Amino acid sequence: MINSSLVGEREQERGMEKLGEKRRVCVTGAGGFIASWLVKVLLKKGFILHGTVRDPSDEKNAHLKKLENASENLQLFKADLLDYHAITSAIAGCEGVFHVASPVPAAKVPNPEVEVITPAVTGTLNVLKACREAKVKRVVVVSSGAAITMIPNWPEDKMKDESCWSDKEYCRITESWYSLSKTLAESEALEYAEKHGLDVVTVCPFVVIGPLLQPTVNSSSLFLINILTGVRESVENKRWSFVDVRDVVDALLLVYEKPEASGRYICASHTVKLRDLVDMLKSMYPNYNYSKTFVEGVEGSLVSSEKLKMLGWECRRLEESLIDSVECYRDAGLLSKD
Repeated sequence: MINSSLVGEREQERGMEKLGEKRRVCVTGAGGFIASWLVKVLLKKGFILHGTVRDPSDEKNAHLKKLENASENLQLFKADLLDYHAITSAIAGCEGVFHVASPVPAAKVPNPEVEVITPAVTGTLNVLKACREAKVKRVVVVSSGAAITMIPNWPEDKMKDESCWSDKEYCRITESWYSLSKTLAESEALEYAEKHGLDVVTVCPFVVIGPLLQPTVNSSSLFLINILTGVRESVENKRWSFVDVRDVVDALLLVYEKPEASGRYICASHTVKLRDLVDMLKSMYPNYNYSKTFVEGVEGSLVSSEKLKMLGWECRRLEESLIDSVECYRDAGLLSKD
């Protein structure tokens, strides 16, 4: 049950902040795909930004310094998530924190505990402890659809919602280390919030597509590029749930600003089978070397973003996201313009 007086106090506090000083927030992993767009939008809205990156002088973070209002309102902090002191320095003075940073492993991980699990879980707890110390008003944690869908023997026609959690043992058996890391990190975050009275909301995006701001190619964008270039001649014709990166940012801002937001939120706008996605892309870009064979097998998950939509979230058409993605890849030289 949401305390109505607490909601009223939050609304009053935030209203006063908007009338007074510029609002200051921190974004972890600021140079990543989702985080770069979040930084861009927050700067445009007039926020003062603290962004954590591994190395502020690295060229792969140079795009952040070129964003509108970045020269005046963006400060990059060198911070490894396992370095608690560095995290506290970045979060100091912030009213809110968007925890976006998380390791995305390569296909084969020699030591998953060290390379994936510990950075995700301990890193998240370090951020939350620093937020509690700094008396941050709200923390938005970016989790993943991977923390929802890995459930063995789930009926294929049954919708998954925010009450669903990936089975940790199943993740270990199948060596789905990313899914395990996101499941553990998100569940630990919500437990920590409950125990210490910290206001934490989590958002679980599915396959995130859309134009890139960062110079590197993230895994979900590579997934779409591989479909366009036919890296695999034969692919599994299962359901995939997509969401535009700009719609993810809208969701993050929505759950940050809405006092009534609480708990978890699935963030997925369109669920399509892979063959249908390829047909859609072919109708707009017929000359790419798409995968040719579609193997029927596991259907894939059905998910609902109804809880997020009830907060007022809206999303783009899938066609718009695909066009903007492809045009960006072409401009960046990641795809031919044929």
